[in-house]
Amino acid sequence: MHIVIMGCGRVGSTLAHILEDKGHSVAIIDQSPEAFRRLRGGFKGHRITGFGFDRDVLVEAGIEQASAFVAVSSGDNSNIISARVARETFGVENVVARIYDPRRAEVYQRLGIPTVATVRWTADQIIRRLLPEGVSSLWRDPTGQVVLAEVPIDPKWIGAKVSALEDTAQTRVAFVNRMGEALVPAADTVIQDGDVVHVMAPAAEMGRINDAVSKRPEQEAE
Repeated sequence: MHIVIMGCGRVGSTLAHILEDKGHSVAIIDQSPEAFRRLRGGFKGHRITGFGFDRDVLVEAGIEQASAFVAVSSGDNSNIISARVARETFGVENVVARIYDPRRAEVYQRLGIPTVATVRWTADQIIRRLLPEGVSSLWRDPTGQVVLAEVPIDPKWIGAKVSALEDTAQTRVAFVNRMGEALVPAADTVIQDGDVVHVMAPAAEMGRINDAVSKRPEQEAE
């Protein structure tokens, strides 16, 4: 499929290379011709100098035939305006915009524009490496209200069913990492030694959930 990318920085150029390697046609837009130096010599996609919210520039990039549009420039306003033009003017359904200010994410979501909040994601990844103990957030929705998080469980849970853990913690186990492979558990899946448990839950509940699963089942039963 054809994909238009606005922004030829490190993220945009990396996306362009990955997508081209996967067999997709790519057009990349940037207001600075110098930005295209980040593209490898064998890049076959179309390079367009201009602004991603300019309709003529988008048409030149093939937006009318595009299956997806990605806005990853260094400016939040440019990204969201470009994404809205791609969605509302040209009818591109698969649109993603990068933002730096996570406070704007909820507004963008209401406009139907999926966003990647760079600052929040980066901060979460750093925290996971600095503080390996306790709850580790792997993903957070743009509003910050829902998280997918790794939670440490007491070894006494080994041999118990996932359903028992869910009932105790009053949460949903999204998946279990078992020997390097992701497993979506059934209610009767038994927790094994070495399992890494991940839950999907409201961010405000993570402290309570962490306390529940880090205790022995017997303690919870008392």
